[in-house]
Amino acid sequence: MSNKRPIIGITANAVLDESGRFENFWRSYVNEDYVVSVLKAGGVPIILPIIDDEEAIRKQLESVDAVVFTGGDADVNPKLYGEKALPESSEPNDKRDWFDLKMVKISEEMKKPTLCVCRGHQISNVYHGGTLYQDTSYIKGSNLVHNQYSTPDFLAHEITIEKDSLLYDILKKDKIWINSFHHQTVKEVAKNLKATAIATDGAIEAIEYKNSDYFFLSVQWHPEMMTSCGNEDMLKVFRRLIKETKI
Repeated sequence: MSNKRPIIGITANAVLDESGRFENFWRSYVNEDYVVSVLKAGGVPIILPIIDDEEAIRKQLESVDAVVFTGGDADVNPKLYGEKALPESSEPNDKRDWFDLKMVKISEEMKKPTLCVCRGHQISNVYHGGTLYQDTSYIKGSNLVHNQYSTPDFLAHEITIEKDSLLYDILKKDKIWINSFHHQTVKEVAKNLKATAIATDGAIEAIEYKNSDYFFLSVQWHPEMMTSCGNEDMLKVFRRLIKETKI
């Protein structure tokens, strides 16, 4: 790897801000923990705002060496995986769904090193043909509070990591404790993906490609929050993403 610092694209969210002088004012943003984590790991963070132009999305991805798909409040629209909205499903953001799905498609074509987080984890599974539980209450036997209201680095529960996995190769551990801020999770894993980390109640916490020639890791928890708070294991995840850019 050269001394050049790799450029890491971070997909943005959008929020309707009605608190200022402009009514119905949309803002593009990412939580700062993503920025801090990329910087800590040695990369240069670039925010990729939601747009509705596929050619421009391709240009966005051409300009970065790796991409982080971020979390967000809006649930993935259940029609994308062939289901009707259930009572616990929140209002979707179709513009973001479209953008993220194009991002997944094009980043895969370009073989960009990819880290998916929370909602990003869910949309990636849906893109590849998987499905979601629209709420963790629909998981039979679920006995964990996955949608915590606590500090960003609060270790909510333990997960078990498959030894034959990229995640294990990064952490060299088969059990770790993670934070948890989600109410939906992966149900059926897409056929070309595999579950590589499971919570004690069976919730799927990480997925990877069954066969891949580039870096792709997708996790349900928030490693960027843990990294920003000083967690060394999660910093290793971001450092590996940086390493995989091979520039």
